Amino acid sequence: MSGVEDLDRHFREAVAGLRSPAHAAGPGPAGGATGFGAPAGSTDAAIQWHDGGLDTRTALDLFDAQLESRHTDAAARWMQQQGRGYYTIGSSGHEGNAALALALRPTDPALLHYRSGAFYCARARQAGGVDAVRDMLLGVAAGADEPIAGGRHKVYGRRELAVIPQTSTISSHLPRAVGVAWSIARAKRLGTECAWPGDAVVCCSFGDASVNHSTAAGAINSACHAAYQGLPMPVLFVCEDNGLGISVPTPHDWVRRAYGSRPGLAYFAADGCDPSAAFDTACEAVAHVRGRRQPAFLHLSMVRFLGHAGSDAEAAYRVPSEVAADLRRDPLVATARLLTAAGVLTQKQVLDRYDEVGGRVFAVAKEALESEPLTTPTEIAAPIAPRHPGLVAAAARRTNEPPAVPVGEPVTVAQAITHTLADLLGSYPEMVVFGEDVGRKGGVYGLTRGLQRRFGTARVFDTLLDEQAILGLGLGAGLSGLLPVAEIQYLAYLHNAEDQLRGEAATLQFFSQGQYRNPLVVRIAGYGYQRGFGGHFHNDNALGVLRDIPGLVIASPSRPDDAAAMLRTCVAAGKVDGTVSTFLEPIALYHTRDLHAERDNAWLAAYPSPAEHVPIGQARTYGTGTDLTLVTFGNGLRISLRAARRLEQQGIACRVVDLRWLAPLPVDDLLREARATGRVLVVDETRRTGGVSEGVVTALVDAEFTGAVRRVAGVDSFIPLGKAAQLVLVSEADVERAAGELLSAGPHAHR
Repeated sequence: MSGVEDLDRHFREAVAGLRSPAHAAGPGPAGGATGFGAPAGSTDAAIQWHDGGLDTRTALDLFDAQLESRHTDAAARWMQQQGRGYYTIGSSGHEGNAALALALRPTDPALLHYRSGAFYCARARQAGGVDAVRDMLLGVAAGADEPIAGGRHKVYGRRELAVIPQTSTISSHLPRAVGVAWSIARAKRLGTECAWPGDAVVCCSFGDASVNHSTAAGAINSACHAAYQGLPMPVLFVCEDNGLGISVPTPHDWVRRAYGSRPGLAYFAADGCDPSAAFDTACEAVAHVRGRRQPAFLHLSMVRFLGHAGSDAEAAYRVPSEVAADLRRDPLVATARLLTAAGVLTQKQVLDRYDEVGGRVFAVAKEALESEPLTTPTEIAAPIAPRHPGLVAAAARRTNEPPAVPVGEPVTVAQAITHTLADLLGSYPEMVVFGEDVGRKGGVYGLTRGLQRRFGTARVFDTLLDEQAILGLGLGAGLSGLLPVAEIQYLAYLHNAEDQLRGEAATLQFFSQGQYRNPLVVRIAGYGYQRGFGGHFHNDNALGVLRDIPGLVIASPSRPDDAAAMLRTCVAAGKVDGTVSTFLEPIALYHTRDLHAERDNAWLAAYPSPAEHVPIGQARTYGTGTDLTLVTFGNGLRISLRAARRLEQQGIACRVVDLRWLAPLPVDDLLREARATGRVLVVDETRRTGGVSEGVVTALVDAEFTGAVRRVAGVDSFIPLGKAAQLVLVSEADVERAAGELLSAGPHAHR
């Protein structure tokens, strides 16, 4: 089989060879199942109706959804030939997932595999009022009228259908699915509104190759971990196993061996090419999850037609006999056999129905060719990071209780964060705080100490040690209506799970035009300069991986009052705009009290009133010097303020700008303070390559700043243990030396 035409001819010939009811063979095994992995429906085996299985109406809906999906694949290839088809990963061979859709309710949230065309068509038929074919083909054409992503990508998604758009091919949506499942019961326990019905089942599908990815292994493990503890976890993991990961075969029986006997994970298997068996088994699996509120693994054997995608040449890695064996299992032929054997449709009616659906699909495809694409960068980027600063300011001032400590009381950075978390938990009943060690212990550095005792284990709790699971829990919780604040113990540990921010969190609003959102604040202990402890994994200054994620807010407070006010802003922005924020906490400054001299307590600050917040993208300036502007953040603020005092003793008047927000950068404030002196020294504790100073200098150049610019930055090295760490980090002496060189070089020096 080389393409769409061959697949079409195969179907027509197979239907022509079907036997009438009078000549049909007797019933096979219960439900018509031929045994997992066995060919479904050879031409002389009729699948019979039986009690509790498919009824006529459901079988016809299933068949129509399968036909729509098959013809949509063909139309996508045709649209590509016309120069207006940009996505040809099809669902042909996977049409058995329509049975899964019909076993679920249209209000059950679904996070779908990219071969889920028939599922989407069946879900649309369940819910009514949605033209699934039009949705899919507008996505293929990248049409701006496509209802979920608006031409930004071909995804399966519709808020009316409870289908959450996913773009990943490597199962990175599984941690989110676990988070969604966890949130259903937790929202009820907290008495807050949830986006899903209380008895909903979360459906999450993926391929057999993706099941080997660490993200899938971690997510399934976290679901089992929750179930083992008796926590409600109504998630159905669905592996659509066609035996291939693009060109690499999955070892025979591997998926069952790997997941068929996991504690706390019920395992169900069926031939996904057999509509009756697939439907019956899916119903059984869904009933298990819905009734017991525990996870299950549904393993559906599938086939794959038309290769991996339009550019994939199967002949390079598959022999004709393998392709022929798959054709004998064609799920469309199996459903046609079911309907003809039961006398619901004749062979002619099957083909007439096939042609009628095909004609309708291709008519929609022709319309999709004329759809308008997105035309401006502004239009494309609009959903990434909606900003409503007035509403955020109002939400940041929200308080339902007296502050955790009296306003004006001197606090450290650590104390400010602890008190602010308590204030926010008191103000937002839907807010939850979680991560490794945050509960009874109160976090590695004690910043969440006492919160669990005050607000309960439902709102402040420990997770398993898996950063992907922690972030996925937050993404699912935010999607479901909660307000999650997750803690990652160290910045270096975030890199294990960064794709949950890049590929999942940051893309949801973009690919749903804001119809879905996942508000999230991720507190991260980081940066260098931690004394007496550390090395690379506890003194990490790598931020480049965060700075290039569109829409992600990077908050970097240094002072206690800023830490409190900025945390309020991040939580409020999550509530108002669905903002995803990373809140970087400088470990070395957690308990710092002094600035210039021992016991001067100059690093303490008054705990701010609940009315105070810091708008996203607003810097803070210290001093009014006219000779030199020091631009910095994090630990660099304390270094710069100390260096500035010594420079002033040498007659050099400085002003120090604390960026506070590393994304979006406070460009207007930066330019104002740079122009005030005409000389800028960027003090960047991150690495010289990929560090924050690259963005700062670029912003100055883009704005045609004509003054002198220089930077001091960390060495391009990992941070070693002990005193050697100081050799790769920026020091006060580095700042003073660079300042002197900059001032002596003249007004237009750039380095």
